[in-house]
Amino acid sequence: MSTTSFLHPPPPFSTTIAAVKTPNSIPTRRHLRPMNSIRSPTASASTTSTNDRRNPLTLLTNLLWGKSLPPQLLISTVRSIWHSVWLLMMSQLAPSDPTGGYSRPKSQFRAKPNSISRQNLTTLHLYVGLPCPWAHRTLVVRALKGLDDVIPVSVAAPGIDGLWVFREEVGSHGDVGLVPGKDNANGCRTLKEVYRLRPGGYDGRCTVPMLWDVKRKEVVCNESYDIIQLFNSEFNEVAANPELDLEPPALKERIEEWNRIIYPNVNNGVYRCGFAQTQEAYDAAVNDLFDTLDMLEDHLGSSRYLCGDLLTLADVCLFTTLIRFDLVYNVMFKCTKRKLVEYPNLHGYMRDIYQIPKVAQTCNLEATMDGYYKFLFPLNPGNIRPIMPLGCQHDSLSRPHSRQSLSSAVKSMQATPC
Repeated sequence: MSTTSFLHPPPPFSTTIAAVKTPNSIPTRRHLRPMNSIRSPTASASTTSTNDRRNPLTLLTNLLWGKSLPPQLLISTVRSIWHSVWLLMMSQLAPSDPTGGYSRPKSQFRAKPNSISRQNLTTLHLYVGLPCPWAHRTLVVRALKGLDDVIPVSVAAPGIDGLWVFREEVGSHGDVGLVPGKDNANGCRTLKEVYRLRPGGYDGRCTVPMLWDVKRKEVVCNESYDIIQLFNSEFNEVAANPELDLEPPALKERIEEWNRIIYPNVNNGVYRCGFAQTQEAYDAAVNDLFDTLDMLEDHLGSSRYLCGDLLTLADVCLFTTLIRFDLVYNVMFKCTKRKLVEYPNLHGYMRDIYQIPKVAQTCNLEATMDGYYKFLFPLNPGNIRPIMPLGCQHDSLSRPHSRQSLSSAVKSMQATPC
């Protein structure tokens, strides 16, 4: 008997064909089936038996221990081997420090002062992957500043071998503006091939986001925060929304202060939870994460955005983690103490940003879930993607948030006596 049928045996044959009767003992018509559509138990058993005989794994297990569980020695041996293989895969996926805590590698290509000039304002190309929150930052700022027509984008998809690949996606990811596709700048099959086009080649980590100079065939930058700073300040002469400043000088120090809190504990904190390789490392990460979320919940109860009334780069960085929290991190990364939807202020804050024009179009949540559940094999060996939580669906994210009432102008009007 197959594993599936062993765990979920079929109902008794009499139950399958029994007609459901009304109180007057008259069989209900919709529950009756033609006799020729009813498979006999003999035929069903014969089919199952035939399938079992063709399955080498079933034959071997039946030969060794019949319908019983494997012997304890085998279970412990397989468990030990799997744990060793898991540690090996995790060392490649997520390098750790001596305590087993995740140690994020540094970006190799940082933006240099005056690296963007008038000559290459229109020769840049952005490479992103939709599951990645760091790449999502660049898409949000690109959209808010109105750089869609100035900086074209190529969307890579995660591949089963761990590389970012370019391919036309089959099927729908919903009503979204961005889906994985081809390399529109170089026609490469993988992002690794693009990196290798630069002078001198490249054999390091090939990450997204990556800003590419088409004319010079060179990587301009692959550090997400550098890229969003460039998009915010260096493209105003060609941006459709140049008056928007997400890092005004008066708020720069406060933005940096928030980033020093949010980056290690939330942005990277969820990865420290999911990629922890010891219980101690996980415990430390999860406590840091939820202590910070609790603090943010309190702060956002009286402030519309992190720095007051104005949306800043700090908000963009927090948003791209929050939008993935209940989708992925709560389940797959073991950030299970609370769901984001259980934080009224944080969830309302996330919906507030999501509803800013053009932001929702950067959020392909179906592709985001696929990118984690179907490709991070060490964390989800079965590749089964859970159903999307109701609170993460577009209709829920579009619900009114009433956070306008937290703005200083509204508070002042409410405090002014009639």
